Amino acid sequence: MSTPSTRPTSADPPGTAPEAAPDATPRRPPRPRLGATLLVIVTAYLMVGVDSTVVNVALPDVQQDLDFTPTGLSWVLNAYTLTFGGLLLLGGRVGDIAGRRRTLTSGVLLFAFASLLGGLATESGWLLAARALQGVGAALTAPSTLALITTNFPEGPRRHHALGIYTSMASIGASIGLVLGGMLTSWASWRWALLINVPIGIAVALALPRFVAETPRHAGRFDAAGALTGTAGSASLVYAFIRVSEDGWTDTQALLGFTTAAALLVGFALVESRAGQPIMPLRLFRDRNRAGGYAAVLLLPAGMFGAFYFLTLFTQQVLGYGPLRAGISFLPLSLGVFGILRFVPRLLQRYGAKPLLITGMALLVASGGWLWRIDPGDGYVTGLLGPLILMGMGVGMSFMPLNATILAHIEPRDAGAASGLLQTLQWLGGTLGLSVLVTVFGTATRHATGSPSAILTEGAARAFGVGSLIAVAALLVTALAITGTKRPARSSTP
Repeated sequence: MSTPSTRPTSADPPGTAPEAAPDATPRRPPRPRLGATLLVIVTAYLMVGVDSTVVNVALPDVQQDLDFTPTGLSWVLNAYTLTFGGLLLLGGRVGDIAGRRRTLTSGVLLFAFASLLGGLATESGWLLAARALQGVGAALTAPSTLALITTNFPEGPRRHHALGIYTSMASIGASIGLVLGGMLTSWASWRWALLINVPIGIAVALALPRFVAETPRHAGRFDAAGALTGTAGSASLVYAFIRVSEDGWTDTQALLGFTTAAALLVGFALVESRAGQPIMPLRLFRDRNRAGGYAAVLLLPAGMFGAFYFLTLFTQQVLGYGPLRAGISFLPLSLGVFGILRFVPRLLQRYGAKPLLITGMALLVASGGWLWRIDPGDGYVTGLLGPLILMGMGVGMSFMPLNATILAHIEPRDAGAASGLLQTLQWLGGTLGLSVLVTVFGTATRHATGSPSAILTEGAARAFGVGSLIAVAALLVTALAITGTKRPARSSTP
């Protein structure tokens, strides 16, 4: 068979070049490099996670410069916590409807703008407003980062690897914040703990369109009633926990906050059961593994965040460390997370999530039990180094498989809602745990006698013990609720 001639014919206009035969396979635009995609997403989330603690060690300088009262100073932290925790569910749903990359870009830019305002603050009210605005930006940012990993990385080894790196950054963000805050405060000014977010935020916003694929927008009505009741209920619950951590469980405003939160969250559940496009689809809980994962992800931070807080107090007030040295003392925890996460994706692929979860949570129980026996005479090596390494290994082996369990086989339309709920439960769990352990600490030290370091150590040891019991509860939930069946990874494209 002869091939068609490509020479011009008499019917062709003079000077017309022959038209090439069209390629049977249309070319796709080149996919962004997944390594760069992950770097951009993780940087956005790390910026948010670091800011939860970066100003902690700077609080004395902030108080001196802006004339905060001791009670008002706590709201430099709480203003961020309140808006971040209260708006996470809403942020997840906004990403589903508006597009997650677009939502993430907006959140990062808002976060950077609020950081600029905070760094330039000349009055206490100005700084508190900026911190609250940072929380709004963080609530838009955090759910979109996790959802974008789900949609940019195919389920299986690639997603497990990405979740492993993401989890490590999320887990060590608080310790990085302590180190970075100590460095910036010691070498420059507390203002740079906020201003450093501005160039990072701008760089991330510019990189997002280049390296991160946008997700489809899911058109439809926005669940206004669910957004209102869910956001108000979450904010009321966070506020009540904050009041408890400051004034105890008998505080009138705390009790009113819990009552209001209960009423709003019951109303939220009723609204979601009837909504056509709910902000938190209740179908997320139909999968037994996902429901168990959500329960565990609420309990684990409840035991850990409080322990983290008391370890910070112990290093500075008992061991006499300065802010920078106290932050550096948490590096073994970070190294434990990084060290174990190198192997977790392969272990998850081979054995499934449940064996890793049980092992990781057992390590967290052991870490809390070790700290339960802490003594004022213990030094860093004898008292803290071993528990910090165990805690890091437990975190690395627990949170990444939990994230993978919750996000496995999730429908694309629900990725943002599932991620928002996951992070909402983490944040609420941490706030709940801190309030419980602070109350335990206050009860143990209220009538204690002895040196200040002995009293603090006794109260911290009791808090560590209760934190270990909370980790036991998470272990039991995992053992009973999450099945050991390993599902084969599906080959899918984002």
